[in-house]
Amino acid sequence: MTDTVTEHFTEQLSLRARALLHGLGASLPEPGDLHARTPVSGGVLLSLTADTPTTVDAAIGRAAGAFGAWRTVPAPVRAALVRKLAELLVTHQHELAELVTLEAGKIGAEALGEVQEMIDVCEFAVGLSRQLYGATMPSERPGHRLMETWHPLGVVGVISAFNFPVAVWAWNTAIALVCGDTVVWKPSDTTPLTALACHTLLRRAAVEVGADPEVHQLVQGGAAVGEALVDDPRVALLSATGSVPMGAVVGPRVAARFGRCLLELGGNNAAIVAPSADLELAVRGIVFAAAGTAGQRCTSLRRLIVHRSIADQLVERLVAAYSQLPVGNPLDDGVLVGPLINERAYTAMQEALTRAEADGGENLCGGERVELIGPDAYYVRPALVRMPGQTGLVREETFAPILYVLTYDDIDTAIALNNDVTQGLSSSIFTLDQREAELFLAGSDCGIANVNIGTSGAEIGGAFGGEKHTGGGRESGSDSWKAYMRRATNTVNYSTELPLAQGIHFG
Repeated sequence: MTDTVTEHFTEQLSLRARALLHGLGASLPEPGDLHARTPVSGGVLLSLTADTPTTVDAAIGRAAGAFGAWRTVPAPVRAALVRKLAELLVTHQHELAELVTLEAGKIGAEALGEVQEMIDVCEFAVGLSRQLYGATMPSERPGHRLMETWHPLGVVGVISAFNFPVAVWAWNTAIALVCGDTVVWKPSDTTPLTALACHTLLRRAAVEVGADPEVHQLVQGGAAVGEALVDDPRVALLSATGSVPMGAVVGPRVAARFGRCLLELGGNNAAIVAPSADLELAVRGIVFAAAGTAGQRCTSLRRLIVHRSIADQLVERLVAAYSQLPVGNPLDDGVLVGPLINERAYTAMQEALTRAEADGGENLCGGERVELIGPDAYYVRPALVRMPGQTGLVREETFAPILYVLTYDDIDTAIALNNDVTQGLSSSIFTLDQREAELFLAGSDCGIANVNIGTSGAEIGGAFGGEKHTGGGRESGSDSWKAYMRRATNTVNYSTELPLAQGIHFG
């Protein structure tokens, strides 16, 4: 596109974003120095006024003030707010999904899926509201009852990333609210409009069910806003999603004030393809995991560990599949790969490809920029690179659609390669051999280990998170709710005696 055409296209996208915000009930923000850019064209959709340390302090104060009453509301009653939010998300699913596409560049199907994930976790949280179970244990003392109970924790700070601008917020917020916590959300400064829309819907849900809207606060801006949440002692739990370097700063700072941290950081995810694998199934799983969301998922597939006997055959199939991937405007039908989020992501991808070649890698296909919508939009073809071994580059996470192909000779070596990175988020194996599958499930050191599916596309029912430099946090399903509550051990003496534990006599 020419510059004039690109400017006109961005103007149309801006008008559409304004219309979507209006349809979702959000007031248009006051113009300021926080620019909501669209990766679709690289232009600015809207400008907002960023929060300051003073306004962040006030938001945390409002959340802390609301906690005192919210914690006393019975959990099934608190769930009414989350249930109403789910209803509003169902009503506005397409509008919110389109806003996700405009701000994050996701294709329509993935954006709709992300909003569906929000709906799903709300339903999960509503059911959870009647299952915040404690435990009762036998006491060694007669006439005593020993038990554990769970209680609301306090203010939960949520720092989310651009690649899942709404789903990760919902994972944290739906469960935190049901657990009796209040929430202060700092979204990525790349996706402020989707955050404004979600905040508006939650506030509307609160009004409709008679809950206090102050249980949820939204603060917008850059690093200074996030740091205010990190350092504030009123924030009992900080849930942060982002890069490993970010987590390396956040974790110690929260720990220094004896706060709790829930970190969801980088992933350098691998899939093993065994000789017995169903290659047609494997190719489909590999391509989606590696190229979906333009390789910008924390669970994106970045390393492919293939048995030497089938490597050439599988690579040939993958090259053919990659050559057919439609790259383009994510608002258009039929597109499977949208844009990278910004120039920085494109530069990192090109630097990684250059390093791969220097390390002896062979670029089998992809990596080139596709000039579609002006100079400030970064569309690239997903790259497939065959590497001679797991070099330092391969051990790093590049947040872009690059898939490194490695080979192995025995299953123990494959599992060792899977584990030989500092990250530990997601992993998978494609095999029809039960022994290999079981060895992999027992041997993978990742928080997620799959058989005959790719590394991405987690369901909300299972706890999501990873080990090692991925941070160790768990969000969404299973018993991840325990991170948002505090545990108390209670002893009730219903006897007329006062025996001491361990048979101690003090007299």
